[in-house]
Amino acid sequence: MSPPTAIPIIFHEEYEFDIGAHVFPTQKFRLVRDRLIEEGTISETDIVRPDPATDAQVELVHTAEFVAKINEDALSYQEQMILEVPFSNGLRDGMWLCAGGSILAGRLALQHGLTSHICGGFHHAYADHGEGFCLINDVAIAIRVLIQEGLVERALVVDCDVHQGNGTAAIFANDQVVFTFSMHQQHNYPPYKPPSDLDLGLENRTGDDEYLALLDLHLPKILHDHQPQIVFYLAGADPYREDQLGGLELSIDGLLKRDQMVIDAVRDFGIPLATTTAGGYAISREDTVEIHCNTVRGCKERLGRENAQK
Repeated sequence: MSPPTAIPIIFHEEYEFDIGAHVFPTQKFRLVRDRLIEEGTISETDIVRPDPATDAQVELVHTAEFVAKINEDALSYQEQMILEVPFSNGLRDGMWLCAGGSILAGRLALQHGLTSHICGGFHHAYADHGEGFCLINDVAIAIRVLIQEGLVERALVVDCDVHQGNGTAAIFANDQVVFTFSMHQQHNYPPYKPPSDLDLGLENRTGDDEYLALLDLHLPKILHDHQPQIVFYLAGADPYREDQLGGLELSIDGLLKRDQMVIDAVRDFGIPLATTTAGGYAISREDTVEIHCNTVRGCKERLGRENAQK
């Protein structure tokens, strides 16, 4: 059998749900897809469109009461304020699709070694409420589904969003088979940060060299010690120096090197990897799109090297 020449790209047009004028640009998912196709990095035939997660799958992470509130449009005023995006049926449908997309990304990563989800990484959602633009926690749902189905026994979340993955940390706080690693700006949202298995809280204005050195120091050891059977990588674009919601100083090139470092470290251990976009709110939307595109380009470049070695 010849080696694969393409990476499965998980995407759905309905990820672009309407939240009005907002710092969170839901158009970015479509724009990333379009740019990658236009430049030839991916083709339309590489794209796999997910089905929505089922309520039963969502309830592997979230409480039945919270899921019912969402389905019945019964979130309280305070719950919607904490969510920080206007609730609608479109938001609900988009988030169920996104969770289905991360489940699919995990399954296809186990088959192909690498997948990229052009969405996902909504890491602020807790079991019983949403926070910080995140209604439900798609990556946590995906991991619980894969474990329930017996496809994996151990998983790792590598969270490189500028904001600490508080919801993910809380969900897996007492779960010995899921290791949570968050590398983020310490003095930024969320104000309360439940401990991940490993948190690297960075000082304001941390730049490329220090960031990459710390990542290189810690990630291989985590992979060696935890021995996950799948890794979900939250490749946030918001550590970028011109992000509206961040305070780190990474360049676009530094973020590309970050992605390459994570991809190479995981794949050098022979572990399946699923990437998600996570946050990104640059002053220039074009910069956010470029940073997210670089994650997929990094996966494609790695696939080429793996094929050349076969």
